[in-house]
Amino acid sequence: MVGHSFLSRHAVKHRVLRRVFSITAGLATLASISCAQQDYVGRFDLFGGFSYLESPHINLAERGFHFQFGYRPKSWYTLGFDYSVSTGHFSLAPDLLTTSLQQQLGAQIGALIKAGILPPTYTLTVPLDSLTQTFAAGPQLAYHGWKPITPFIRPSIGAIHEIATPHATDPVSAAIIAQLAPSGQKTDWTAFYGFGGGFDANISRHLAIRFQADFVHDHLFSDLLKDGRNTVRFSVGPAVQFGGNARK
Repeated sequence: MVGHSFLSRHAVKHRVLRRVFSITAGLATLASISCAQQDYVGRFDLFGGFSYLESPHINLAERGFHFQFGYRPKSWYTLGFDYSVSTGHFSLAPDLLTTSLQQQLGAQIGALIKAGILPPTYTLTVPLDSLTQTFAAGPQLAYHGWKPITPFIRPSIGAIHEIATPHATDPVSAAIIAQLAPSGQKTDWTAFYGFGGGFDANISRHLAIRFQADFVHDHLFSDLLKDGRNTVRFSVGPAVQFGGNARK
């Protein structure tokens, strides 16, 4: 019992020492980072990389490409243009539609079930392919006081364009698609708003690996879908800064 208590106290002591060492090392690292500021901040900024766009409300996940170009009037802020394009798949269920469309489709499907054309357990689901483009412009605020990394934040305000291509799985869904999207596709534009940020992991004066995320809200296809949706975009890739030194 004594031996067990001794071992327990010994283990606790080691855990405490490890934590103290970790905290001390972290503070020392932050101190060393804060003392090493970036001496060069390029006037121009260019980014291109992988993008992952997710809209959980409709269970849509898309992958694609993200592009940014910016000009720095001052070292601490950038004025730029942001574009992304991505593709993915999701399924449209009646509970996502507006109340009037739910009632209309419910009446039609109910009549087919009553007539014995459809089984009582029939559930309507329409798979769709999606192509989404985002366009944004505006300021980004950055801190260049640490040499290894450059954190930044920004408002995310712009426009989103989406093309949804439905695919029929049976004659009923084919008839409904013909009603809702006679051309075989559904296209929409709308505004979005939100915020974003991330950081550059600086490799050299001109090259970094950028990690960033944006959280926005929009309401695409408001004539069909009853709710707006929150969308998160994650992207990563190389970023290059060039031109004159914005610190001067």
